Amino acid sequence: MTKKVKIAVIGASGYTGSDLVRLSARHPHIEIVYLTANSHAGKPMASVFPHLAGLGLPDLIKNEQADWTDVDAVFCGLPHATSQAVIKELPDHLKIIDMSADFRLRDAQTYAKTYGNEHIAPELQAQAAYGLSEHYRHAIRNSRLVACPGCYPTAVLMLLLPLVKAGLIDATDLIIDAKSGVTGAGRGLKQSILFSEAGEGLSPYAVGTHRHAPEIEQELSLAAGEDLIVNFTPHLIPMSRGELITAYAKLSDGKTAHDCEKTLSDHYADEPFVSIAPAGVIPSTQFVRGSNNVMLGVFEDRLPGRVVLISTLDNLVKGSAGQAIQNFNLMFGFDETCGLDQV
Repeated sequence: MTKKVKIAVIGASGYTGSDLVRLSARHPHIEIVYLTANSHAGKPMASVFPHLAGLGLPDLIKNEQADWTDVDAVFCGLPHATSQAVIKELPDHLKIIDMSADFRLRDAQTYAKTYGNEHIAPELQAQAAYGLSEHYRHAIRNSRLVACPGCYPTAVLMLLLPLVKAGLIDATDLIIDAKSGVTGAGRGLKQSILFSEAGEGLSPYAVGTHRHAPEIEQELSLAAGEDLIVNFTPHLIPMSRGELITAYAKLSDGKTAHDCEKTLSDHYADEPFVSIAPAGVIPSTQFVRGSNNVMLGVFEDRLPGRVVLISTLDNLVKGSAGQAIQNFNLMFGFDETCGLDQV
């Protein structure tokens, strides 16, 4: 019998933390030894998330109550700025998979500008692997700290990186229309995500200022070999989970929508979590809900020389907790699909 990896989930009472627990509970190589949530310390996990009852989970505790000696890996689901302070104090023997924004941006000055506070652990930021599993496997396997991408960047980059690298689209002319369920805003009380505020409506937000834009630009710029700025606008959809990206791009001279579709199909041919929508099928959030899957679609635009590109995923799974477990599997040498084969 394979020895199980002992893990802790910091910030287990948030949406990403709870989905991490949901998936980890059925992972054959994971043993959950600590669940931390300072505001709910002392409570059973089932009192915060009743759907997780009956799994034999440890009670929630404060971070400082955890004894890290026998823990092998930590998943961190805390908000940005909080995460870096906690991770900085963790022992060196721990492997860390961070689901916050604190280690995603490769440049500390860009982080400070984007999130409004100085990074207090720049030495760790320099060591962190960017956790887009399908594109950075080697770095993830060999890193102690992995920064899982944001949900929007995951959906956008899975769709656009292969096309930018292949030179099929003009990377300087990208319009990205993004829509996400309300869990993307976190579990804290906010007026804009109350049912009576968000229900039966569609709301753009952070227009021209969303914090995921620099993360998208960072990775696309690396792929293109030049500094890029993208037009990125997110919208809040009145559903609990799910995300859909529609990107509008100018094709490079002589290239077609078919070329884009073939490139995506070839690039992801052996990827268990990525599918290309068959002819006549438009990717929809309900196709991937609850799974670690991404569905991509390519459509010829009515405007000559342009292409419409679509990507959909579950923001709490492939957009966060599922990708975190995928990265965990890479770091510990397990099959990448382990614990993520639920429908």
